[in-house]
Amino acid sequence: MEAIKYVDEVIPETDWEQKKTDVEKYGIDTFVMGDDWKGQFDFLKDQCEVIYLPRTEGISTSQIKDDLNIAEDNKD
Repeated sequence: MEAIKYVDEVIPETDWEQKKTDVEKYGIDTFVMGDDWKGQFDFLKDQCEVIYLPRTEGISTSQIKDDLNIAEDNKD
C-alpha cells in the first residue's frame, strides 16, 4: 500500500476498535476498504469519506502471499 502514489500513510491495525480513533488522531479524510466490507464502516462517514473499492476479479491476495512464500522458501 505504501508504494501507491496517492497513498499518504498506511496505519497498521492492532485492533478492530482503533479505526474511529485513528481517523481522528491522524486527520484521515478518506477511508478505503474492499467492497466485500460494504456498509461495515459507514459509522465513519460522520468523520471522513468512506469508499468501498471493488475487488479485482481473479486476483487472490492469499494466493499471491502463498506464491511469494514458496519463492522465498526455494531461495534457501
